[in-house]
Amino acid sequence: MVLDHADSSSLRESATFPTEMISHVQSMARTGRYEIRGWGAKRHVPSFDDLTFITASLSRYPLEGYRERCETKTVLGNRFASKPLELDIPITIAGMSFGSLSAAAKDSLGRAATAVGTSTTTGDGGMTQEERRSSKLLVYQCLPSRYGFNPEHLRMADAIEVVVGQGAKPGGGGMLLGQKVSDRVAGMRTLPTGVDQRSASRHPDWTGPDDLTIKIGELREATNWEKPIYVKFGATRVANDVKLAIAAGADVVVVDGMQGGTGATQDVFIEHTGIPTLPAVRLAAEAIREVGMTGKVQLIVSGGIRTGADIAKALALGADAVSIGVASLIALGCNSAFYESDGEQIDVTAGYTALGTAPGFCHECQSGACPVGITTQDPELSKRLDPELGALRLTNYLKALTMELTTLARACGKNDVHHLEPEDLVALTIEAAAMAKVPLAGTSWIPGQSF
Repeated sequence: MVLDHADSSSLRESATFPTEMISHVQSMARTGRYEIRGWGAKRHVPSFDDLTFITASLSRYPLEGYRERCETKTVLGNRFASKPLELDIPITIAGMSFGSLSAAAKDSLGRAATAVGTSTTTGDGGMTQEERRSSKLLVYQCLPSRYGFNPEHLRMADAIEVVVGQGAKPGGGGMLLGQKVSDRVAGMRTLPTGVDQRSASRHPDWTGPDDLTIKIGELREATNWEKPIYVKFGATRVANDVKLAIAAGADVVVVDGMQGGTGATQDVFIEHTGIPTLPAVRLAAEAIREVGMTGKVQLIVSGGIRTGADIAKALALGADAVSIGVASLIALGCNSAFYESDGEQIDVTAGYTALGTAPGFCHECQSGACPVGITTQDPELSKRLDPELGALRLTNYLKALTMELTTLARACGKNDVHHLEPEDLVALTIEAAAMAKVPLAGTSWIPGQSF
């Protein structure tokens, strides 16, 4: 049927209240509560996709991939620590808790990180035996909740990360809904089983940056000045936060952009707080340079890192390493329609349907009913993830990321991925040019700067 003008006008969608927003408003009206979900921001924001490399041609020679090496070695934490972390690649695994993830998932992450010579991170709720056993290099988080915090585990770790906040919920505390608070999780966190857990939004024993200095000093004394101390925060007032962390004594600064994922938080946090990873990396690198700490304090960037191209662009803008979370879970099988058992693929589409979603669209990490056994504490669901197979898949992914990264570095004429620089990049949009402070492609113009 062909609609006349009047009919077409009557079916016009409102830009302010599209059908999705109408559904959202009506849901809140029915229930009187906001949405809680996992994963990260779904809105489109300027990202590394808006940058491209200016690779070698006549003016610069590329390196031959089969004959000339491109180094990926990365050292983190050599400012004060006597035992800095020495990684084979500049890609680390972000902090994701046992509680948010199953024990099998944490085991898989540790095995894969060990296989490629990098580190993984504990997350809220403390360290599990499986995670410490499988991880050659393990970063132990000190979070506002202090759930599961154990001085003995602190000394067993290879580095410590003081978490001020994260990109998915800067200014907000952690969340673990009761369906995921199993007996084991509750025991580690000294909580009642099956009751929703909400973490504090700030550390209980400090109220500002001066107290952070004291806390870092305490952690150094507790670990005999051996372990590197990271400070992690969500990307908001990046320049000031980086400078304050450095002044407090951080060896490494971790900046998590708004595309960063989470196990559970309010949707309003995920979509409407923080700034994208693209401007965050540039602001952080500039702040380190302004206080004269380039090469002395390392920068790790996280939040929506997916490809070797993303990693190469982050390094070119000033990062020393990146950290991946959601992407590593996808490599394990998150959002897959199948899990593998004894070489057979088992269809779990019905599990997604029961959650009101579908493979490729799921963000129901908070539900505890993960169809592929990754973000669950249900014993039967957890069995669906084979730690050995999960580790193999993630190892393959990390190796492929590294190959993509070195391919781009060689094409830019670099024999070390850490030699990538802003000069190797141009922007495809005015917004990205302004945020990354690189020229708009085909021009020498950087928005906001004079010619």
